[in-house]
Amino acid sequence: MIVRLFCLGIEAKKSAELTNLNCSTVNNIYRKLRERIAELCEAESPFTNGEIELDESYFGARRVRGIRGRRARGKTSVLGILKRGDKVYTQIVKNCSISELLPIIKGRTDTGAIIYSDGFKSYDGLVNYGYKRHYRVKHGENEFALGHNHINGIENFWGLCKVRLAKFRRVHRHTFYLHIKEC
Repeated sequence: MIVRLFCLGIEAKKSAELTNLNCSTVNNIYRKLRERIAELCEAESPFTNGEIELDESYFGARRVRGIRGRRARGKTSVLGILKRGDKVYTQIVKNCSISELLPIIKGRTDTGAIIYSDGFKSYDGLVNYGYKRHYRVKHGENEFALGHNHINGIENFWGLCKVRLAKFRRVHRHTFYLHIKEC
């Protein structure tokens, strides 16, 4: 019953009420399920040939003392790699510099893959690192999709992820990794 409630996205407090169990017991079970999901996500092999979408997202307060967007302090940066028609890989990063993102991209994707990304400066040199087919979407020029050239899949994932995490009202920093992997 607890696994079914977990799969339905029911919060631990509500699940405890429905199963007549202690809330901390349900929270422990939920944490163990999330830990196992995270293990399985990390164990999956890298994405090989195919169409890959790259994008970064920032999680945290919408505003911090009037500053909005990625400049607001306390945001957590996450890199997302989506193989179209397949799975998403996410990883929390300290910052979104090329030195931080490139090892993750190289470790999870094959150089023969077709890479789609936005105009973020950290993706500038991917062609120099062996990714010969790298296409970009220039959001700053109101370009969002040109045929196959888009990153709508990974941006849709970020939207769904943020909506899902918003229902928890606050996700603690030490469990954020598990929640992202669950998404």
